[in-house]
Amino acid sequence: MTEKFIYYIVILWLTMETITFKLQENVLKKIDGILRPLNFNTRTEFIREAIRDKLNKVETEKFMRKLAQHKGAAKVHVSDERLHEIRDEVAKEYARKFGVELN
Repeated sequence: MTEKFIYYIVILWLTMETITFKLQENVLKKIDGILRPLNFNTRTEFIREAIRDKLNKVETEKFMRKLAQHKGAAKVHVSDERLHEIRDEVAKEYARKFGVELN
């Protein structure tokens, strides 16, 4: 198991590039103040995670904009009441399938 872990670390290290950038002193102080409470060992770990989070947020927002373009594009209108009926039907079907008794 140790060999796999070491192999993983080597692969991770080889696939990363080093970049350099500057941050204002007050930003670094804020980062330093929250490293330990958030279980980060280094500024680098924190900054990597922050960049990943930002990339995920941008991708999610992009997806939501695309999804919003389809709002109201359905050719059939389904009422909220009908949607509840459909959910109930599906729930009953799965309950029968998995042998669960619903109230």
